[in-house]
Amino acid sequence: MDNLLTFIVFIPLLGALLILFIPKDQEKTIKNLAVGISFVPLLLAIYLWFAYDKVVNGFQFEVIAEWVPAIDVYFHIGADGLSIPLIFLTALLTTLCMIYSSFTITKRVKEFFMLFFLLQMGMFGVFIALDLVLFYFFWEIGLVPMYLLIGIWGQAKDRPQYSAIKFFLYTLSGSVLMLLAILALYFYHGTFDIVALSQVESVFGGVSYLGIAAFWAFFIAFAIKVPLWPFHTWLPDAHTAAPTAGSVILAGVLLKLGGFGMLRIALPIFPEQFRFYSWNVPIIPILALFSIIYGAFVCMAQWDLKRLIAYSSVSHMGYFMLGAAAAAAAWGRTGLEDAAAMATNGAAMQMFNHGIITGGLFFLVGIIYERAHVRDLGLRNEAGELVRDENNKVIPTFGGLSKMTPYYYGIFLLTAFASLGLPGLAGFWAEFFIFRGAFQIMPLFAAIGIIGIVVTAAYILWKIVQYLFLGDFSWDRWKAVTHGAKLTDMVSFEKVTLWPLVLFMIVFGVYPTPLVAFFNTFSRWLFGS
Repeated sequence: MDNLLTFIVFIPLLGALLILFIPKDQEKTIKNLAVGISFVPLLLAIYLWFAYDKVVNGFQFEVIAEWVPAIDVYFHIGADGLSIPLIFLTALLTTLCMIYSSFTITKRVKEFFMLFFLLQMGMFGVFIALDLVLFYFFWEIGLVPMYLLIGIWGQAKDRPQYSAIKFFLYTLSGSVLMLLAILALYFYHGTFDIVALSQVESVFGGVSYLGIAAFWAFFIAFAIKVPLWPFHTWLPDAHTAAPTAGSVILAGVLLKLGGFGMLRIALPIFPEQFRFYSWNVPIIPILALFSIIYGAFVCMAQWDLKRLIAYSSVSHMGYFMLGAAAAAAAWGRTGLEDAAAMATNGAAMQMFNHGIITGGLFFLVGIIYERAHVRDLGLRNEAGELVRDENNKVIPTFGGLSKMTPYYYGIFLLTAFASLGLPGLAGFWAEFFIFRGAFQIMPLFAAIGIIGIVVTAAYILWKIVQYLFLGDFSWDRWKAVTHGAKLTDMVSFEKVTLWPLVLFMIVFGVYPTPLVAFFNTFSRWLFGS
């Protein structure tokens, strides 16, 4: 199928157009159509997964067509071992979000599903674009839909308009820097082709200040999206305000656009600059460690469950950045090729596994919020202050849910353990590969990064497991906090939403080889082996 990638990226646009012509009062029809269409890219992504030849390095399913020939802009797309798992992740999470939202979204249904399809098109496009202008085009497409999803469907108490504007301005600021760097590359090298630029021996002909400026322009644009400390401050607000499906797709896929850009553009096109600031002047690994450790400790201080999981993304994507920095630091250094490939594979696996795991966590937060309309782990009084017992311990808002909602407890416990990197679950292998590579390349930074793993276990076991599920459940407290809301265990559509994610957490935790095989083809291409 020569046009397989074209179908994948533009079927969501077709879905949005079809919904446009359905009267807004036919909400059931809109929801059913949206869910049905979302399965088409998913099925194509599954076909792509099995059709890709993992023996051959580089890009497959390529399409090259003139777009704006006057300035050498081409519709150039292709997929490789880095992009195919992320295409599948995007298709899977979008379908699950559509299913979940078809039961939970009641406000402006038509606009919601149209925007979600446009967002999906933008995400697909970023993962397959091999022309810098096309990459930028798809990068920007996702900005407005996400802004509107946060601003319109967010909860009023979470300041959705403020959070949406903050998300928009942060991302747009990085995009402007990226656009300037793209133009600089074109003016000097005469091409927007990502593959061709990756093969240039030294960008800007060794003119150091131009290379450094362009590298940092790309790096900051991607770091905002990852998000890397100190560019992360938009994320907790956006996650807290977004509807459940928005939070899932934000954590599961949109953050990965930044990581993907690091590995697709920043490292292959600017290897010397990336190496210099990862090894000679190690700014990048220091930022990665700040993200890992700061993000984990801030989670310990959070009482809003959704905000806690948002900060956990800052910490977990810090591991990705540590792996990418280790790979860059090893660039051109003899004897470190295997360690660099290991770190790269780990960084890429962290993107995929974090999407599966944290996407699941945000679904689970949404499930309890739909019942209680409260996310605070600690009980608060009318003044908004945490209520403590005679031993000065914060009284849980929930507590004892393991007895009342055992199915929910089991799914949440497994997903939380996957997040902390328990062996046998998907989160373990990404961190293992990252540290396996990083310890050989930059042992001091790797050793310090271990702190994050310990703190992660602490906040998951203490803040999440203990305050949500352990202890005695109080009906009086539940009725007072939720104003008499009904408490039920997970229902059918919620189970269907979580089952695929749990399956992949277990399958890739026990047998990560299929993922490693994909990412290893990218590593071989990147390091020329």
